[in-house]
Amino acid sequence: MAGRVSVVIPTLDEAPRIGALIGTLNREPELAEIIVTDGGSSDGTAALAARLGARVIAGARDRGAQLRAGAAAARGEILLFLHADSVFPPGGLTAITAALDHSPRAPGGNFRVIFDGVGGFDRWLTAAYAWVRRFALYYGDSGIFVRRSVYDAIGGIKPMALMEDWEFVRRLERAGPTIRVDDPPLVTSSRKFAGRRPAAVIWGLTLMHFLYWFGVPPERLAHVYYRRGWRVRL
Repeated sequence: MAGRVSVVIPTLDEAPRIGALIGTLNREPELAEIIVTDGGSSDGTAALAARLGARVIAGARDRGAQLRAGAAAARGEILLFLHADSVFPPGGLTAITAALDHSPRAPGGNFRVIFDGVGGFDRWLTAAYAWVRRFALYYGDSGIFVRRSVYDAIGGIKPMALMEDWEFVRRLERAGPTIRVDDPPLVTSSRKFAGRRPAAVIWGLTLMHFLYWFGVPPERLAHVYYRRGWRVRL
């Protein structure tokens, strides 16, 4: 195992994007392995990922379960959970290992996020993500990383139908002072917001958080979320 970081990527019909992401990661000297946990893609995502050298695991069509399965199979001392529509920056894995080596008490962290859209709302989202990070709020599209020993100690990502990343981050933050890698930043896709009014996006995100805080089960949240067609992955 040459590198130290296992990258776990959950997928569902990501063939147009997964090749470029795996290609970038394969050039990272700190890469230990890429694990793609596929939720039943029909566009050849799994076969393409395997051809490019990733280890492919078939899983349920549920991001929490996919992430947990990928982590269980990983062998690296550091885990990075990455969305398939990310544009990973060259040198990003080296930045993770350097940051953790510099701060041995840090359990993990995430990247500064830039949304790839060119509209005003995309710029607002980039600024909003930076602002809420001050309050230890961040999500899976920001590239969450964690020491393997810490991941196991805090119980890992739970196979939840919704809010799995937010729930995991809450436990990660209690494990110690986390890190945000600012340079290089991670570019993430704005596609989940395309064609939607900004007010509706903000309302949907806010409502899901309040319902979760008030104890609504994640399975019920997922039913409401997808029934309403919000399609904004938390």
